[in-house]
Amino acid sequence: MDLREVCQKGTKYKTRNRVGRGVGSGNGKTSGRGHKGLGQRSGSSRRPGYEGGQMPIYRRVPKRGFKNARFRTDYTTINVGALDVFEDGAVVTMKAVLERGLVSINTPLFKLLGNGELTRKLTVQAQKFSKTAVAKIEGAGGTCVVIDARGNEVTDGSEAQA
Repeated sequence: MDLREVCQKGTKYKTRNRVGRGVGSGNGKTSGRGHKGLGQRSGSSRRPGYEGGQMPIYRRVPKRGFKNARFRTDYTTINVGALDVFEDGAVVTMKAVLERGLVSINTPLFKLLGNGELTRKLTVQAQKFSKTAVAKIEGAGGTCVVIDARGNEVTDGSEAQA
């Protein structure tokens, strides 16, 4: 600690390091860039992941498997146990679940999973239901309505299981 630091009285930011202001400044002459080479020249920058010419880690590590990220189907999922906040006889849709704040992720498709217990008689509209979710909803006296991506009811029951 020196007198200059005592006089700063706890300022928020450290003073900026002014490079290229002579040899006595500590970062003069070559301005901390060293001698010759790529990094010494103006306009130089290295791409992210550059390791000085050595084979980078992303090329050394073997790649395995398959990622279907571009074509995967994303669902907003919720468990049946969370639906107990609705009143008896209510129609549960994606919009109703979002309004209640039960989920925050809004993807176009909605899926119900079977974790938890349901004591209310509900009509649930979703694109997909797990087998345990269907069993618990119908066990409580409710109904499962399978809808398509546009919100129209699907008459064929084969879409219900996932």
